[in-house]
Amino acid sequence: MGKTAIKKTKQFTPGNCPVVFCMNIIGGKWKPSIIHMIRTDRNRYSILLKNIHEISKQTLTNQLRELESDGIIERIIFAEIPPRVEYNITEFGKSLFPIIDSMYHWGRLHMKTHNSVNCDNAVEFSTP
Repeated sequence: MGKTAIKKTKQFTPGNCPVVFCMNIIGGKWKPSIIHMIRTDRNRYSILLKNIHEISKQTLTNQLRELESDGIIERIIFAEIPPRVEYNITEFGKSLFPIIDSMYHWGRLHMKTHNSVNCDNAVEFSTP
């Protein structure tokens, strides 16, 4: 009766934990993949949707909006007919590259040992 429920929001950081803060920004099933794809020039909505087979249009839209509102990506609208929208990683978002790089390399190393899908078609990138 003396306990009050704490609503888990982006501001939910029990113990002021940096890991929780990071997970609030890039956590979830799709955000690291979206960041990686935008980084490797798969930066248009239709290309992202085509490359992430299991994601719904609404989920992709929501994830892109969250990444944009958190300052990780920027949305660029080109005044063309038909309109074209591209996403780019912001300078703040680029600070996540070491994390995404580590996830990528760890995944490449362990995918084969866990009988996961072959990743030979994965887009390679170089770390600066």
